Amino acid sequence: MKNTLLLILMTVLFACNSGQKGRTIDIVSVATKAGLVSGKLSDNQEIKIFMGIPYAAPPVGDLRWKAPQPVVPWEGVRPCVDNPPSAMQQPPKPFFCWTTEFMAPEKPISEDCLYLNIWTPAKTDQDKLPVIVWIHGGALSSGSGTVPLYNGEGMAAKGVVFITINYRLGIFGFMAHPELSAESDLKVSGNYGILDQIAALKWVKENIAAFGGDPDNVTIAGQSAGSFSVNMLVVSPLAKGLFQKAIGQSGAMFGEQLSLGQTLSAAEEAGRQISEKLGAASIADMRALSADSLLNVPGRFGITIDQVVVPPIRETFAAGKQNDVPLITGWNADDGVSFGPPVSAEKFQEMAKAQYGENANRYLQLFPATTDDEAVRSQKLVSQLIFGWHNYTWARMQAIHGTGESYLYYFKRVPPGEPNYGAFHSAEFGYALHTLKFWNRPFTDVDYNLEEVMSSYWVNFAKTGNPNGEGLPVWPAFSNNNPEVIELGDEVKAAPLPHKDQLLFMDEMAIRDIAHTKQKMN
Repeated sequence: MKNTLLLILMTVLFACNSGQKGRTIDIVSVATKAGLVSGKLSDNQEIKIFMGIPYAAPPVGDLRWKAPQPVVPWEGVRPCVDNPPSAMQQPPKPFFCWTTEFMAPEKPISEDCLYLNIWTPAKTDQDKLPVIVWIHGGALSSGSGTVPLYNGEGMAAKGVVFITINYRLGIFGFMAHPELSAESDLKVSGNYGILDQIAALKWVKENIAAFGGDPDNVTIAGQSAGSFSVNMLVVSPLAKGLFQKAIGQSGAMFGEQLSLGQTLSAAEEAGRQISEKLGAASIADMRALSADSLLNVPGRFGITIDQVVVPPIRETFAAGKQNDVPLITGWNADDGVSFGPPVSAEKFQEMAKAQYGENANRYLQLFPATTDDEAVRSQKLVSQLIFGWHNYTWARMQAIHGTGESYLYYFKRVPPGEPNYGAFHSAEFGYALHTLKFWNRPFTDVDYNLEEVMSSYWVNFAKTGNPNGEGLPVWPAFSNNNPEVIELGDEVKAAPLPHKDQLLFMDEMAIRDIAHTKQKMN
């Protein structure tokens, strides 16, 4: 009897202590709302890894081109140790500056793709660590959360729960159609990839505490198309309250064409023409087609400014109606290096006069082209600022119309080794995500120091909304009166806004073009 009472007492005490310290996170069985999952440990046994947790039902059959539906619950323990399928896309092949480390795995690829991956250093479900949700790039037509350079182990080792997600791409993720809009509860179509991202964030809100994350301290982050996606989420009313900070690397939509974007009616008409060419009399017929046949449909699919999922970006910021959160954003010194061969000085001058009219002389003073060599340099700068202006504008508009601080960076480090494409588009995130060990380049101490500094900035920001911390060069918040950046190169230092005069000219022209477009619409 005494032994029984003692056992009961010890059990009660253990339960009380466990309640105080939190439930230990056991990779054998972590409880999500839909069922138990199991994971694996990193090689050093410090990080718990869960690959391929479903955050929505498979978007196949009748669910193709529908908003993501809830996860179907399962019984028992679901093993989550292998890479989940990447979204439907053409076979991933290295090209130009983007080597295998930047590519989605060749297999598996499937229309059944709505999965996420978690790396967590947490010991218990009461640790409440900051969460970073990384949204992959790939022009909204390729990519995956399992790209080697997105491995979350390095960031998790710095004290965050790191998550990567897959979302629908191309025709599966972004085709609009009148019939799809009519059947939707939202009465819009397209932007299914953005709705997937919102569904993933809702999953995080409901489930991440079980993995030691804080559902009220979530940072969304991404590069290129991932940065465009972050920009969309920051203005989407459907994403309100699902994240507290944002990081956008080389990508946003603040210009005349992109800010007003493709209207819903234009996107619907494009989708109608596609179904007509395929001989599909209805969306039911489209849903009956194989995924492979749809993958080969020509055309490019992107964001629709539908006023519901995605409102006009610039106008939303100007009205102060964005999801007002602290921001890190910036661009790379050679972001646009892949945008085609340069034209001659004569042709460049002709193009300037055709585009800028009475402002062409000012443009050519800022982007000179008196010789072919000079024209090449100017075109390289123009291609860089195709990204740079949008991210600079994002920081500027957040500083004007928001309460959350914005921090602007300019990445200059040229990764060592050959071929040399400069500080190319995508070169920065291996440093920021602490994944240089997965990139086959002859890195030096300069690179590893930059990796340590950048990843620390990103983690500090996820923790507090401010990238600064002990031992790091001071990164000033962006100010419109005295715009500064953190320059991320061979040295890390605060510096004046690069190419300020060119950026101010682009501001002026963007405002002019938006006014002209609105005037035509009226």
